[in-house]
Amino acid sequence: MANFAKQSAPRFTVDVYQNEFLPEGGREVHAIVTVTATGGGSAAAAPADGGAAVVIMVDCSGSMEYPPEKMRGAREATAAAVDTLRDGTAFAVIAGTHVAKEVYPGQGRLAVADPATRAQAKEALRGLSSGGGTAIGTWLRLADGLLRGSTASIRHGILLTDGRNEHEEAAVLRATLDACAGRFTCDARGVGTDWEVKEVTGIAHALLGSADIVADPARLAEDFTRVMENVMGKEVADVSLRLWTPVGAEIQYVKQVAPAVQDLSGRRTEAGPRAGDYPTGSWGDESREYHVCVRVPGGSVGQEMLASRVTLVRPGAAGEPAAVLGQGLVRAVWTDDLAASTAINPQVAHYTGQAELAQAIQQGLEARKMGDVEGATAKLGRAVQLAGVSGNADTARLLSKVVDVVDAVAGTVRLKAKVADADEMTLETRSTQTVRVKKS
Repeated sequence: MANFAKQSAPRFTVDVYQNEFLPEGGREVHAIVTVTATGGGSAAAAPADGGAAVVIMVDCSGSMEYPPEKMRGAREATAAAVDTLRDGTAFAVIAGTHVAKEVYPGQGRLAVADPATRAQAKEALRGLSSGGGTAIGTWLRLADGLLRGSTASIRHGILLTDGRNEHEEAAVLRATLDACAGRFTCDARGVGTDWEVKEVTGIAHALLGSADIVADPARLAEDFTRVMENVMGKEVADVSLRLWTPVGAEIQYVKQVAPAVQDLSGRRTEAGPRAGDYPTGSWGDESREYHVCVRVPGGSVGQEMLASRVTLVRPGAAGEPAAVLGQGLVRAVWTDDLAASTAINPQVAHYTGQAELAQAIQQGLEARKMGDVEGATAKLGRAVQLAGVSGNADTARLLSKVVDVVDAVAGTVRLKAKVADADEMTLETRSTQTVRVKKS
């Protein structure tokens, strides 16, 4: 793999879509904020603002040997990920059981990717074997320690597990995630069907990464390659949405709604008078969308106000203010025009439906697990209806493996008597994945 020169950073644009008109006394303003990064390099280009560091955490607990294809698939997948590393990327591999062990390079350090270190890492992977329990927090703490020793701006983890976090208290994992949040991002994958969806998705959400199921171990190498290619395409780290509101206005919530639903409301950190930052992680050439809801003081007809100023920022150098990457405005205008004040912006309507779709799936599956047939049927029927309206064909296909669809438009379904574990877990894991609004 060749060396590549540092590229220019992507250019960011911030676009706001909303219906700014409110009826007299109206107080709730909704807007979809589209953030787009373009014009940067590619997976072959070094980050414009510094290097990248990646730690791969591989589950090596005893269950990974049942069937043996899981452990073999994990070795092959990790080797494929190592092969995808760009020259100059700092990296390490961890074997995770009830303890965390450095597989390569060892001695509490990171290696620098080049043909020699990639070959050495793949040779070290041959020694991976299964045995022991599962304590994911220990894996993340070791990864955090290794990454904190790096000067790289892009810091990333990839975590693979096949089981539940049975050898560690849930509170310990939560505390570990709280400690690691903001220090590195992490993609999490569950292989097979014996792991806990909420644990894996919880790790990814806390660390601003993706979560997915790889039911067939033979597909792991393909998935890990794709994940690492995405990591290698990141060029700008630690980007935040900074929302300022005037006196009397307050942010009700901030949710990423594309490419997946993720509530960022609880991640706010104060950033000066009446301003707060919401983390978005690292960026390459990509576009994401956020639903912002602001509660404003009730106004009278003809009154206008700035409900919120949305600024995309990244930390400045030591002692310097944050760098502004882009900005957009959320407005409120009070009117007595009923048609204007009751119209719903298409983007807002679409992503509100996508968020409801994710919630309906999760609530429906939970009701199904609890034996609540009526509740599960109602929620999953609503999910089928929403998936059809929004054109979310992938989610509709996953739903059809859990329910028999009688009438998609009306949301009439029947629960299937037998559902494969892999199908149910895939639906739950991917329930937050959304489709873009249809452009007219």
